[in-house]
Amino acid sequence: MASVRQGRVFYHPSEPNEVLFVLKQGRVQLYRLDPNGKKLIVAILGPHTVFGEMTMLGALMNDTFAEAIEDCLICVVSHNDLERLIMANPQVALGLLEMVGQRLRDAVVRLEDMAFKSIGARMANLLLRLSESSGQQLTVIDGYSHLYLAEIIGTYRETATQTLNLFKAAGLIDIARKRIVILDRKGLEEVALDLD
Repeated sequence: MASVRQGRVFYHPSEPNEVLFVLKQGRVQLYRLDPNGKKLIVAILGPHTVFGEMTMLGALMNDTFAEAIEDCLICVVSHNDLERLIMANPQVALGLLEMVGQRLRDAVVRLEDMAFKSIGARMANLLLRLSESSGQQLTVIDGYSHLYLAEIIGTYRETATQTLNLFKAAGLIDIARKRIVILDRKGLEEVALDLD
Protein backbone atom coordinates (compact mmCIF):
# COMPACT_ATOMS: atom_id res chain seq x y z
CA MET A 1 0.00 0.00 0.00
CA ALA A 2 1.25 3.48 -0.82
CA SER A 3 -0.03 6.94 0.10
CA VAL A 4 0.29 9.42 -2.74
CA ARG A 5 -0.13 13.16 -2.19
CA GLN A 6 -2.29 15.31 -4.46
CA GLY A 7 -0.39 16.55 -7.51
CA ARG A 8 2.28 13.85 -7.43
CA VAL A 9 3.06 12.00 -10.66
CA PHE A 10 3.67 8.46 -9.41
CA TYR A 11 4.01 6.72 -12.75
CA HIS A 12 5.75 8.00 -15.88
CA PRO A 13 6.85 6.42 -19.17
CA SER A 14 10.46 5.97 -18.09
CA GLU A 15 9.32 3.41 -15.49
CA PRO A 16 8.95 0.09 -17.29
CA ASN A 17 7.71 -1.66 -14.12
CA GLU A 18 5.15 -4.37 -14.62
CA VAL A 19 2.73 -3.46 -11.87
CA LEU A 20 -0.99 -3.17 -11.42
CA PHE A 21 -2.39 -0.27 -9.40
CA VAL A 22 -5.54 -0.66 -7.30
CA LEU A 23 -6.93 2.73 -6.31
CA LYS A 24 -8.43 2.41 -2.84
CA GLN A 25 -9.07 6.11 -2.07
CA GLY A 26 -8.83 9.36 -4.00
CA ARG A 27 -8.82 10.16 -7.72
CA VAL A 28 -6.13 9.69 -10.38
CA GLN A 29 -5.74 11.07 -13.88
CA LEU A 30 -3.98 9.15 -16.63
CA TYR A 31 -2.63 11.40 -19.36
CA ARG A 32 -0.27 11.65 -22.31
CA LEU A 33 1.85 14.56 -23.50
CA ASP A 34 2.45 15.54 -27.10
CA PRO A 35 5.96 16.66 -28.17
CA ASN A 36 5.00 20.29 -27.38
CA GLY A 37 3.91 19.40 -23.85
CA LYS A 38 0.14 19.63 -24.46
CA LYS A 39 -1.70 17.24 -22.16
CA LEU A 40 -4.46 14.84 -23.21
CA ILE A 41 -6.25 13.21 -20.30
CA VAL A 42 -6.90 9.58 -21.14
CA ALA A 43 -8.93 8.71 -18.04
CA ILE A 44 -10.02 9.98 -14.66
CA LEU A 45 -10.31 7.17 -12.16
CA GLY A 46 -12.06 7.09 -8.79
CA PRO A 47 -11.88 4.78 -5.80
CA HIS A 48 -12.09 1.00 -6.29
CA THR A 49 -10.66 1.06 -9.80
CA VAL A 50 -7.67 -0.71 -11.28
CA PHE A 51 -5.17 0.61 -13.82
CA GLY A 52 -1.85 -0.39 -15.31
CA GLU A 53 -3.48 -3.66 -16.34
CA MET A 54 -2.10 -3.40 -19.86
CA THR A 55 1.41 -4.02 -18.53
CA MET A 56 0.13 -7.34 -17.23
CA LEU A 57 -1.13 -8.20 -20.72
CA GLY A 58 2.24 -7.58 -22.33
CA ALA A 59 1.68 -3.92 -23.27
CA LEU A 60 3.29 -0.96 -21.60
CA MET A 61 1.64 2.24 -20.39
CA ASN A 62 3.58 3.86 -23.25
CA ASP A 63 3.75 7.61 -22.93
CA THR A 64 1.18 7.52 -20.12
CA PHE A 65 1.58 9.39 -16.85
CA ALA A 66 -0.43 8.73 -13.68
CA GLU A 67 -1.00 11.69 -11.35
CA ALA A 68 -2.95 11.92 -8.10
CA ILE A 69 -5.72 14.52 -8.40
CA GLU A 70 -6.46 14.08 -4.69
CA ASP A 71 -4.56 12.41 -1.88
CA CYS A 72 -4.70 8.71 -2.73
CA LEU A 73 -4.22 5.33 -1.16
CA ILE A 74 -2.97 2.89 -3.79
CA CYS A 75 -2.20 -0.80 -3.64
CA VAL A 76 0.66 -1.76 -5.99
CA VAL A 77 0.53 -5.37 -7.19
CA SER A 78 3.53 -6.97 -8.88
CA HIS A 79 3.21 -9.13 -11.99
CA ASN A 80 4.15 -12.26 -10.00
CA ASP A 81 1.62 -11.53 -7.24
CA LEU A 82 -1.15 -10.96 -9.77
CA GLU A 83 -0.24 -14.15 -11.61
CA ARG A 84 -0.48 -16.13 -8.35
CA LEU A 85 -3.81 -14.48 -7.52
CA ILE A 86 -5.24 -15.35 -10.95
CA MET A 87 -4.05 -18.97 -10.68
CA ALA A 88 -5.73 -19.28 -7.29
CA ASN A 89 -8.89 -17.44 -8.37
CA PRO A 90 -9.66 -17.35 -12.14
CA GLN A 91 -12.56 -14.93 -11.46
CA VAL A 92 -9.91 -12.23 -11.02
CA ALA A 93 -8.84 -12.71 -14.66
CA LEU A 94 -12.45 -12.46 -15.84
CA GLY A 95 -12.88 -9.25 -13.84
CA LEU A 96 -9.73 -7.78 -15.40
CA LEU A 97 -10.91 -8.69 -18.91
CA GLU A 98 -14.29 -7.09 -18.26
CA MET A 99 -12.59 -3.92 -16.99
CA VAL A 100 -10.24 -3.75 -20.00
CA GLY A 101 -13.23 -4.20 -22.31
CA GLN A 102 -15.11 -1.35 -20.59
CA ARG A 103 -12.06 0.92 -20.86
CA LEU A 104 -11.79 0.11 -24.55
CA ARG A 105 -15.49 0.94 -25.06
CA ASP A 106 -15.02 4.24 -23.18
CA ALA A 107 -11.97 5.09 -25.31
CA VAL A 108 -13.88 4.40 -28.52
CA VAL A 109 -16.74 6.67 -27.37
CA ARG A 110 -14.28 9.47 -26.55
CA LEU A 111 -12.54 9.04 -29.89
CA GLU A 112 -15.89 9.18 -31.73
CA ASP A 113 -16.83 12.31 -29.77
CA MET A 114 -13.55 14.01 -30.71
CA ALA A 115 -13.94 13.04 -34.35
CA PHE A 116 -17.62 13.75 -34.87
CA LYS A 117 -18.91 16.14 -32.18
CA SER A 118 -18.50 19.85 -31.67
CA ILE A 119 -16.62 21.17 -28.66
CA GLY A 120 -19.94 22.26 -27.14
CA ALA A 121 -21.34 18.73 -27.46
CA ARG A 122 -18.16 17.23 -25.98
CA MET A 123 -18.24 19.65 -23.04
CA ALA A 124 -21.94 19.00 -22.38
CA ASN A 125 -21.32 15.25 -22.51
CA LEU A 126 -18.38 15.58 -20.11
CA LEU A 127 -20.39 17.64 -17.61
CA LEU A 128 -23.17 15.07 -17.69
CA ARG A 129 -20.66 12.22 -17.10
CA LEU A 130 -18.98 14.09 -14.24
CA SER A 131 -22.36 14.76 -12.64
CA GLU A 132 -23.08 11.05 -12.32
CA SER A 133 -21.71 9.34 -9.26
CA SER A 134 -22.57 5.82 -8.17
CA GLY A 135 -25.74 5.81 -10.25
CA GLN A 136 -26.94 9.16 -8.88
CA GLN A 137 -27.30 12.39 -10.80
CA LEU A 138 -25.60 15.25 -8.98
CA THR A 139 -26.36 18.92 -9.56
CA VAL A 140 -22.95 20.23 -8.46
CA ILE A 141 -19.60 19.29 -10.03
CA ASP A 142 -16.69 20.28 -7.80
CA GLY A 143 -12.93 20.32 -8.22
CA TYR A 144 -12.37 20.82 -11.96
CA SER A 145 -10.62 23.86 -13.43
CA HIS A 146 -11.35 25.09 -16.96
CA LEU A 147 -7.88 23.91 -17.99
CA TYR A 148 -8.60 20.46 -16.63
CA LEU A 149 -11.93 20.22 -18.47
CA ALA A 150 -10.21 21.40 -21.67
CA GLU A 151 -7.56 18.70 -21.35
CA ILE A 152 -10.22 16.02 -20.97
CA ILE A 153 -12.08 16.97 -24.15
CA GLY A 154 -8.93 17.78 -26.13
CA THR A 155 -9.17 21.54 -26.57
CA TYR A 156 -7.59 24.74 -25.25
CA ARG A 157 -8.48 26.35 -21.91
CA GLU A 158 -9.72 29.51 -23.61
CA THR A 159 -12.10 27.49 -25.78
CA ALA A 160 -13.38 25.56 -22.75
CA THR A 161 -13.97 28.82 -20.86
CA GLN A 162 -15.81 30.32 -23.82
CA THR A 163 -17.99 27.20 -24.12
CA LEU A 164 -18.82 27.21 -20.40
CA ASN A 165 -19.70 30.90 -20.59
CA LEU A 166 -22.06 30.16 -23.50
CA PHE A 167 -23.69 27.42 -21.42
CA LYS A 168 -24.06 29.88 -18.54
CA ALA A 169 -25.60 32.55 -20.79
CA ALA A 170 -28.07 29.94 -22.08
CA GLY A 171 -29.10 29.09 -18.51
CA LEU A 172 -27.74 25.54 -18.66
CA ILE A 173 -25.17 25.92 -15.86
CA ASP A 174 -23.84 28.33 -13.29
CA ILE A 175 -20.09 28.68 -12.76
CA ALA A 176 -17.94 29.45 -9.71
CA ARG A 177 -14.30 28.69 -8.96
CA LYS A 178 -13.78 24.98 -9.64
CA ARG A 179 -17.54 24.49 -9.28
CA ILE A 180 -20.22 23.99 -11.92
CA VAL A 181 -23.90 23.83 -11.04
CA ILE A 182 -26.18 22.13 -13.56
CA LEU A 183 -29.37 24.17 -13.92
CA ASP A 184 -30.89 22.51 -17.00
CA ARG A 185 -29.90 18.85 -17.40
CA LYS A 186 -32.31 18.28 -20.31
CA GLY A 187 -30.83 21.25 -22.16
CA LEU A 188 -27.30 19.89 -21.60
CA GLU A 189 -28.42 16.48 -22.87
CA GLU A 190 -29.70 18.12 -26.06
CA VAL A 191 -26.38 19.94 -26.57
CA ALA A 192 -24.50 16.67 -25.91
CA LEU A 193 -26.46 15.05 -28.75
CA ASP A 194 -25.68 17.98 -31.08
CA LEU A 195 -29.40 18.76 -31.33
CA ASP A 196 -30.30 22.25 -32.57
